[in-house]
Amino acid sequence: MTMMRRLRVAAMALVTAGLLSAPATAQTSIKVLVNDRPITSYDIAQRAGLIRLTTRVGGSTARRQATEELINDELKLLEASRRGVSVSKGEVDAAFATLASRVKLSPKKLSGVLRQSGVNPGTLRDRLRAEIAWGQVMRSRFQAEVRIEEADVIAALQRDNDKDAQKSMEYRLQSVIFVVPAKAPSGQKSKRKGEAQRFRSQVSSCDQAATLAKQFREVVVMPTQLRLESELPDNLRKAVAKTAVGKLTSPESSQNGYEMIAVCDKREIASDAAARAEVEDELRNKEGQQLSRRYLRELRRKALIDYR
Repeated sequence: MTMMRRLRVAAMALVTAGLLSAPATAQTSIKVLVNDRPITSYDIAQRAGLIRLTTRVGGSTARRQATEELINDELKLLEASRRGVSVSKGEVDAAFATLASRVKLSPKKLSGVLRQSGVNPGTLRDRLRAEIAWGQVMRSRFQAEVRIEEADVIAALQRDNDKDAQKSMEYRLQSVIFVVPAKAPSGQKSKRKGEAQRFRSQVSSCDQAATLAKQFREVVVMPTQLRLESELPDNLRKAVAKTAVGKLTSPESSQNGYEMIAVCDKREIASDAAARAEVEDELRNKEGQQLSRRYLRELRRKALIDYR
């Protein structure tokens, strides 16, 4: 089970089954040094609390797992820094918001659920930061090395006995961004969102969107792309499915401003293309996970890890 899926299950369990009480604050001490970067007893207690929520593992097992996860995260962040990779607050906020949306919570509500169960939301944000940074490191180093053999794809497809009965949607999508400076005041952001909503209400086709965008300042219309529904994030897939051809999804805050997705065309296709994409992604992820584990073992072997 992936980290995101474990967090989603845990958040649902907290919401439906009641909230845990926060543990008493204990005196903090350094428990591990990773290349002179400290991991404290507080860090370990917080990560252990997050592990209890996501795996139901508790006690000393959770603390041991938390300690090793934190060591790995420090190594991942150190390697990312060495390679010039940095993760912005906006990227972490977006990942946190995506996780919250998957359990049908707002980021604020998810933060509240974590706090009431004794886990500082910053603990989850730190975990997400390390994973985002590591993902960028892995892509930059191993993207060219991950190759999927055609024979493996065919074999995996043949194992799916129901593939002929499945259908998938193919979309031709176009992103429209109403640019907003990162440090713009709330009034300016609100005004730009209103402009985006007005633009959305006037559009009835992608051709019209490109023409109408010229009447607004600082609007970027990206080239159209063909995307299978299986390639879209959960929240975007649902929004696109509900959007008529020629219309746009609601404006959503993004790193560059307010973004809408125009649905230029949609059609149902046989599932073989969608199934192939899913199989290739799964095989690529498995290969990437093996490379990730090997890379991390190499970093641990070279690191100075001092358990206190």
